Amino acid sequence: MLDYIRQRGAVLHEAYRIYGSSPSCAFCVLASRGDLQAAARCEDNAAIYRELVGLEVRSTFSFQGGQWLADVAPGLLDAPLRAKVEEAKERAARRQAAEMEIPAHLLYEAGWPVCMPTASEARHLASVRRRVAEAAGISADCLDGDAVTARYAALMSQREQRRAA
Repeated sequence: MLDYIRQRGAVLHEAYRIYGSSPSCAFCVLASRGDLQAAARCEDNAAIYRELVGLEVRSTFSFQGGQWLADVAPGLLDAPLRAKVEEAKERAARRQAAEMEIPAHLLYEAGWPVCMPTASEARHLASVRRRVAEAAGISADCLDGDAVTARYAALMSQREQRRAA
């Protein structure tokens, strides 16, 4: 394709010529690290880069599974934002550690619970929810065992009603 374009005397897109990448979304969650670095080298993308890094900071979720966009071009970030990134990574580790405590049989399948937790399991899930909310800096409900049990019961009832419909 590139030979065809050159033979016709056309000018290649700047993504090819300047940044050594192909034209696509500036920062795509499916992009390779090289394409993300190329996008970060384009001055026009600096503001969106910082905005997306800000989303990583606020959410405690990396841009790509386990790969932080903030690590692609940290030189584009000022010192306060770099410090917030490090704090977000620590909060993400706490969130993930708490999430890992959820027993496999209590994980949702296709967005729905598959069994009712015992009273002890419900209290543990409430504890996990509190720690996840604290780490992510969000508010949450169902923060005690009774509320978790009630929510599971409501969701399981809704699931059955949908199946019956």
